[in-house]
Amino acid sequence: MFPRFLQIHTLHNYTAALLNRDDAGQAKRLPYGNALRTRISSQCLKRHWRETGPLSKKELPALPASLRSRELVTKEMRQPLEGQIDKEILDAIESVFQKLVYGDKGDSSRQPLLLGVPEVKYLAAQFRKVAEEAAAEGDDAKQAKKRAEDLFKSVKDGLKAMRETTQVPAGLAAALFGRMITSDTEANIEAPVYVAHAFTTHAGEDEDDYFTVVDDLAEDETGASHIGETELTSGLFYGYTVINIPGLVANLTGISEEEQAEKLTPEQYELAGEVVRRLIHAIAEVSPGAKLGSTAPFGYATTVLVEAGDRQPRSLAGAFRKPTAPRFEEANKAMTDHLAELEENYATNEARRFMSLDKTSEFTGAQRMPLPSLAEWAKDVVTSQVPANGHS
Repeated sequence: MFPRFLQIHTLHNYTAALLNRDDAGQAKRLPYGNALRTRISSQCLKRHWRETGPLSKKELPALPASLRSRELVTKEMRQPLEGQIDKEILDAIESVFQKLVYGDKGDSSRQPLLLGVPEVKYLAAQFRKVAEEAAAEGDDAKQAKKRAEDLFKSVKDGLKAMRETTQVPAGLAAALFGRMITSDTEANIEAPVYVAHAFTTHAGEDEDDYFTVVDDLAEDETGASHIGETELTSGLFYGYTVINIPGLVANLTGISEEEQAEKLTPEQYELAGEVVRRLIHAIAEVSPGAKLGSTAPFGYATTVLVEAGDRQPRSLAGAFRKPTAPRFEEANKAMTDHLAELEENYATNEARRFMSLDKTSEFTGAQRMPLPSLAEWAKDVVTSQVPANGHS
């Protein structure tokens, strides 16, 4: 049986950084095992993986990008028509499209939504069509709104048809991490990539950094012209990601899990495998972080363990319920021991490969290799699922 899941476990070290802030500007935290840990949210990790590095639209042009915004209608549909169409007509049509895209919260309280570039282009063309027709017919604002409302149903039907006939209409980010649109439940996409919040394997280490700013032009004054404080943290973070392979293939090809064995071509498996290869590189090499100019929070994973199996995934976070000392070797040993205990009792027998900077570490049943080979192995797990008589 082909593996259904790929599990990726990582350890990352960051020093004197502020990777992910809460509403008060402080580092996000997590109480765990009677110790307060520093945390990086899954939302933060996913945004950096999809915006930077091997998964970004610059690196993977074969798949359309996604846009997350609360201003998709205003900036992508209305603004290109400003100066060409009367403002009152644009106002009237925009109000209808805001509701179409964002639902009953299409006013100023709307939340950011994730749409694919194909979807945005389709909606922008419909917006232009109704606006130009309203201008040509001499509509007033009320008539233009009525014209847009009449278009409303056909636009929704058009979106449905586009999704059924277009590959990855919602873009790569939605294919990986899913999306929810309350105004159009048929547009919801189930996430095939599950990402846990990363947390330090040890108790949090932080400091309030007192800083000053010197005014270069204040020649007659001494001291600082501004003072402030910002929080900095250091830590070794455990990260955990799961890929549901058939679910990812379905989102990338539009072919349901039930039909994949019959309909998928080797090229489509190759595409899904390439996305997985790049995702593992992104997980290992792309750092989250704010304050890039003052903290340079860039770091590669010190350990990456990938498991392929068909049974329900399980995190190795239990290795760190008792905080380890803030040292790489001890965190690695805790993860190694916990995996061995799980294997002894559950015998899940996943296929495993790993990369680690610690040359003494070994994981139960795992073969050591450098990261490029590890990512290629994960890709092979996906592409090997092509049936012997795979379609072409």
